[in-house]
Amino acid sequence: MVNKSLIPNLSIIVAVADNNAIGKDNDLLCHISDDLRHFKQVTSGHSVIMGRNTWNSLPRRPLPRRRNIVLTHDVSFSDEGAEVAHSINNVFDMIADEEETFIMGGAAVYAQFLPFVSKLYVTRIYKSFEADVFFPTIDLSMFNVVSESELFHDSESDVDFRYFEYERTKHMLKCGCNVLKYN
Repeated sequence: MVNKSLIPNLSIIVAVADNNAIGKDNDLLCHISDDLRHFKQVTSGHSVIMGRNTWNSLPRRPLPRRRNIVLTHDVSFSDEGAEVAHSINNVFDMIADEEETFIMGGAAVYAQFLPFVSKLYVTRIYKSFEADVFFPTIDLSMFNVVSESELFHDSESDVDFRYFEYERTKHMLKCGCNVLKYN
């Protein structure tokens, strides 16, 4: 069991469609240029943690100006620019001194880290997509909305979207609550 008092500030960053879809065929559901800029702005200078499929899906590896940590069970995996971790505890050891670290996918990695994150950076895409990867549904009563952007429209993808930032409620942090509520 991980000692929660030793976990640094963990955040999830994700773009989620109305049906909780986050990807299809190891790719994004749609390309929203503003959201890609937002992702880069928020995560630059920080570590990003991803699964091997997410790593393999990146058009450019490693992501520049970020420490790229790949969580995989494959002990033979190595790739230039990737720091490899084989367990969630390995990751916690690797990021112990970090100010903020971002979990960036995929679905299994989000699910593993969700009980430990203190912040969520969510791009809400107001459209449903055919998908094969879905974000775990979160009990948002465990989080407070810190900020909510205006509604944006991406004409290239023809989608409306909004940025949300959530923080886990202090009560839930104190009790170490790790209950996931899927709906």
